[in-house]
Amino acid sequence: MTGADYFVPFRTKLRAMRSEPFGADPAGARMQRILSSPNFADGVFQNPLGARTRPSGSTLEFAKIYFQKEQRLRRAPAGTVPVHATTLADLAAPPATGLRLTWMGHSSVLAEIDGRRVLFDPVWGERCSPFPFAGPKRLHPVPVPLATLGSVDVVVISHDHYDHLDLPTIRALAGTDTVFAVPLGVGAHLERWGVAPDRLRELDWNETAKVNGISLTATPARHFCGRGLRNNQHTLWASWAVSGPEHRIYHSGDTGYFPGFRDIGAEHGPFDATMIQIGAYSEYWPDIHMTPAEGMRAHLDLQGGRPHGVMMPIHWGTFNLAPHAWAEPAEWTKDAAEEAEQPAAFPRPGEPFEPAGTLPVETWWRAVSAPMAAPQWRTATPDAVPGGAPVARRDLDVAGER
Repeated sequence: MTGADYFVPFRTKLRAMRSEPFGADPAGARMQRILSSPNFADGVFQNPLGARTRPSGSTLEFAKIYFQKEQRLRRAPAGTVPVHATTLADLAAPPATGLRLTWMGHSSVLAEIDGRRVLFDPVWGERCSPFPFAGPKRLHPVPVPLATLGSVDVVVISHDHYDHLDLPTIRALAGTDTVFAVPLGVGAHLERWGVAPDRLRELDWNETAKVNGISLTATPARHFCGRGLRNNQHTLWASWAVSGPEHRIYHSGDTGYFPGFRDIGAEHGPFDATMIQIGAYSEYWPDIHMTPAEGMRAHLDLQGGRPHGVMMPIHWGTFNLAPHAWAEPAEWTKDAAEEAEQPAAFPRPGEPFEPAGTLPVETWWRAVSAPMAAPQWRTATPDAVPGGAPVARRDLDVAGER
C-alpha cells in the first residue's frame, strides 16, 4: 500500500471491491443530473406519495409466517408450470393488429408495437440475486433462450432491483445493437456491465426518448431502489408509457398504489394494454407493491376511470417473493377484472396474444396450484350476508380441477 492509497476514503475502497452483480454508483455528470432532479431532495430520490420502503410490523411475526412449512408449500406451484411450447414459431409472423404482447414470466414482457420490438425488464437468470447459490430461484424455465429471441429495438428497465435488472441478461444484450431506456442513475450499472454510453437513454420522470419511431416516457411510480445492503436512493424507479404511431401501452414496473395513475393516464393514455404489477404484495410492505384489487384500480385510473383496453397482470408466478399463495394473484386479479367488467389477459409464460384479438383467459394455474386459504377478497363481510351472519373462512381449492 502506498502513502496515497492510505488517504483514499474507506467508502471508495469498499466501492472498488464491490463485485459486478452489485453494479456501480452514479458519479460525475450522471450524479450532477441526479442532484438537479426535481424528484431528488434531502440526499435521496423521493416518492410521489410518502412510502415506507422497509417492512413494517414484527420481524419475528413475519419470519414465522414466511418460513412455516405449510405456508412455504403454498407459495410454490404444486406441479410443473405449463410454459407455452411454440413461442418462437408464434412470433415468426408480425402481429396482425400491430400490437402483440408476450409475457416471459415475472415482469419480463416482449411488446411488438407498430413494427418495433420493446423488451421490458428482461430477467433470464436462474435467481434474482447477486449470488448464483442463494436467493429466489425460478419456479419455471424461461420460455425461449434469449439468444433466439431475435433483434430488439429497445430494452426498458423499470428499476435496479435484482428481479428487474439481471446482470447475465444485460451482459448478453450488451452484445447486440439494442438501445436501453432506463431511469436516471441506472445507467451506471449498465455501463459497468458493458453497455456503451451512446446506447443509453437515461430519463427522469416525465422525460421522453424516441427510438425508431417509438416514444418511451418514464412516468412516476411509488417504490424504491438499491442493489446492496446500504440503500442510498441514488437511482430512480419508474413506470413506462410507450407509444407508437397507432398504439399505446403501459408497464407499471414495481409500485404501490397512488393517485398519480390518473395523471399518467390523462397525459399518455388511454392505453390499448397495460402490464400491471399485482404480485409480491404484503401487509408488511403495503406502500411499495399493489394487491390485485389495487392493480385493477390503477388500470382503471390509467384509462380515465372506466374499463378500456386490456389489463395483463405481471410480477407473479416466476419467483417466490412474498407470503401470499402462489396462485392467489391470478385468482384475485380474475375476480377483480370480472367485478370491474374489465377485459384481462392471463397468458401462460411465453404465450403471445394480441390485445385486439382473442385473449388468453384459461385458468391454467389451477392445475398446478396447491389449495390456498381464502383471503379477505373471497370472504363476505357481515353486512353483505342476509341476516348479518359472517361467512366462515375456508380454503379455496383451486387444485380441484386436476
